[in-house]
This record gives sequence, C-alpha cells and structure tokens, in this order.
Amino acid sequence: METTVIFTPLVKTLLVSAYLITMLVIIVVIMLENRNPLKTISWVIVLLTVPVIGVVIYIFFGQNWRKEKIIARKGLKNHDLFASISHSQMKELSDSNLLLNTGIYTKRNIIRLLLNNANAIVTHGNHVKILNNGDNTFRAIISELNKAKKFIHIQYYIFDDDTIGNTIIDILKKKAESGVEVRIIIDDVGGWQLKKSFFHKLRDSGIEVESFLKVRFPMFTSKVNYRNHRKIIVIDGTIGFIGGINIADRYLNGDESYGIWRDMHLRIKGDAVLAMQEIFLIDWYFVKQEELTDSKYFPAVDPAGDKLVQIVPSGPDSDWPAIMMGYLQTISSAMKYVYLATPYFMPNDSVLMAIKTAAMGGVDVRIMIPEKSDAHFTHMCSRSYIKELLLAGVKVYFYQKGFLHSKLIVADDLVLSIGSANMDFRSFEHNFEVNAFIYDEQKATDARNIFLDDVNDSRQIFYDIWIGRSKCMKFKESFARLFSPLL
Repeated sequence: METTVIFTPLVKTLLVSAYLITMLVIIVVIMLENRNPLKTISWVIVLLTVPVIGVVIYIFFGQNWRKEKIIARKGLKNHDLFASISHSQMKELSDSNLLLNTGIYTKRNIIRLLLNNANAIVTHGNHVKILNNGDNTFRAIISELNKAKKFIHIQYYIFDDDTIGNTIIDILKKKAESGVEVRIIIDDVGGWQLKKSFFHKLRDSGIEVESFLKVRFPMFTSKVNYRNHRKIIVIDGTIGFIGGINIADRYLNGDESYGIWRDMHLRIKGDAVLAMQEIFLIDWYFVKQEELTDSKYFPAVDPAGDKLVQIVPSGPDSDWPAIMMGYLQTISSAMKYVYLATPYFMPNDSVLMAIKTAAMGGVDVRIMIPEKSDAHFTHMCSRSYIKELLLAGVKVYFYQKGFLHSKLIVADDLVLSIGSANMDFRSFEHNFEVNAFIYDEQKATDARNIFLDDVNDSRQIFYDIWIGRSKCMKFKESFARLFSPLL
C-alpha cells in the first residue's frame, strides 16, 4: 500500500523559509570571510544556480580553515626553536652577513619573504641532487632506505598498494623488524583506495602508520577540501627526499591513457633535512598527538655541500600562503628569465599579473603544461589563460610525451623551487604543501636545462593558431574558468 506525503501550505512555507534563511546565512558567511571577490562571487553563483547541490558543495569544499588553524604549531618545542632561528636569521640577512654570493644576494627578498611568512630557516652546507624522473627517484629512495640505521619518516599524498609501493613496504618491514623506527603518514583522501588490510600488515610489522585528516561522516564536511599533498622522506635526520612524485607505479611505467608521468624530485643531504623533519613531526603530532623531541631526531650533521636551501611549508596551518608568495616574488624579481612547469595552471590574479608584467617587461617567461591531463575540467580551465599569456609575450608549451606532473620554477640561473605545490588555487590556499627553494647557480642551471630538454618534447602554442579554436572549445574553457577558484 503506497503512502503519499502531503505538505500543508504552512509546512511548505516553513520549509521554503528555512531554506532561504540557510542560503542567506551561508552567503553572508562567505562575504564576511573577505575572500578574493572573484571567489566570493563564484560561490554565490554556485549557490544561486544549483541551490541544493551548491549548499552541499560549499559545506564540503568551500569553508576557509586557514584562519581556524587546523593544525596549531604554536607551543610545539621543535617549531618554537625553528621560529627562533628564523628570527635571528632575519637580523643576519638585514646585516648582509647571510649571503656571500653576489648573484644570490640579488634574490635576498625571496629569502627574507620566506623567513617572514613561513619561518623557513636558511640552511647551508647542503648537497642537492635533482632526480629527473620516477626511475631515478625510486632507485635513490630504495638505496637510502636500505641504509637506514635509526628511523625512517615518510609522508605522502598517495602511497599505492602496487608493485613499487610493496617494494618499499618490504624494505620498511625489514627495517622495523631490525629495530629501526618507521613512521608513515598517508593522506586519507589520497589513500582512499587503500584497504584496511594494507594498514594492518604495516602495523603488524611494527610500522606506525596514520591517515591524515580522516574523512568520516559526520565530521568530514570541512575536511575533504584540506588535503596533505606533501611528499617527504627523512632518513636518520641526514638524508631527505622532497618533490612531486607519489609512490605509485604510474610514475615508473606510465599510464595507458596518458603515457609516462613526467615529474621531478630532490635528494637532499644536510641541514635542510632537519627542516623537513620539523614539518613531518608537526604533522605527526596532529595525527598521533605525540610530540617527538628527542635529540636523535635532530642530529648534528657535518656540511655535505655548499647549497643554500629553504624548505617552505604552506597550508591551512600557516598565516600566509607562503609558497604562492614565494612564486610571486620569484617571478616579480626575475631579470632575465623565469621558466615554470606545472600540471595545472590556474593562478590567482596576483600571480597571473606578475607573469604578464614580467613578460611585457622583457623577461623571457615560459610556461609548460601537459597536452593531455588527468583532470579534464581543470585542463579546460588551464587553457582559458593561454590567450592573455600569449598576448603578453609569454611562451607557452604543451608537453606531449606523456602527462606533465612536474612542479618547477627556475629564474635567472640563481633560484629554483621544486616541491608538491601546483600553480593553482587549491595548492595556494587549501592543501598542505611543501617546496624546496634552492639558491645556487649550478642547480638553477641544471633545472633550466631540464626544462629546455622537456621543451623538445613539447609543442609551442602560437597566438595566430590558438585563436582559431572552435567556438565550442572556447566556451568550454571560459565556462570552466568561472569555477577556477573552486577547483
């Protein structure tokens, strides 16, 4: 027997009134956050055009937690120590004693900025190796993991239960059984495909593993949007890996749909590893409520090289979008050239204007994005920026050999940055990211040459041809751009 639910006029009026009040409250809340007007308008449009779905999307993805501090660093011993060091380095930099290389000294404003906005200490005596693809990266990681004596700390957005993932897990199991402390953090969204048995087999082997910012009803409404996109490995406090390569077979063998996954990573030996350690241990405290302060986690290390490095974290745990500001300063201070590689190009207004201003001012600005992307809607949005870049004199390249996943910026043969941050709103504002900023002529030149090698596997986009795209394609790109602050 079917039952029909009949709403009286009074009930209908109350339901409509309640919904309208909810909509009004959400819109007012969005406005009071004083975000970028474009982003505010985008959310209001979403709420008005798809009201029911729009409210759900905002609850999941729209709340601004930067001001709420998902992770509070203040009061943690390690962080307070690093903050004290950064403040003293600010004075040294002001007194012009920190930088001896006259070329690097011209980039001191970038260094000062990152000291100010992220307490990113300046580390000396580092050896840095650019790992130019997945094969080189995993070979280096496996080699160093096998040498671990005291502890291994690993933090990844994606850690797949596949061939390379299990190769690394087997090493970690053996190390844990021999008494090496092994701790792993995997982002809960990035690791959604992992089964509970994956975590059980790690814990049964003596490995401590935690998910970052677990997404579980009813508490997941504000957590889907703020993901830990960092890739960090710290071994015995002396060797570290950082970059854009996740632990997954596709970084080695490619993908049937996209071909090779083109990406970059760094192997660092020296004091910069201790800064990476601090970031891991703060995140470990968040997931485990365990503050690790033993001196063994911060060993004194002899100089391993002569590279100047800042390890820069950014995310909802910081007052400022530090990496974005670092990119902005790098672009703005470029005198000769600035080259950028990114899988997703959706810059905010400030970064976009800096790029166009640099190009129009005579700086050789080149941007590389993939020809094919793993995110179609996002790729359409990226394409919407190309016309104005070309008009400003920016050289734009579509990488064709596979899927370009590299995150690189290099300028003037003096400064480069490689890390986890894409050039988009999500990396700039929502995700927990980490990049290494390196000030060194040799490494910057190496990075520039790698970029130019990738140009050989790319096609350059020219204005006269680009404007000949179909009206349908132009509409898709423009429509996608409306949602760029939300992607």
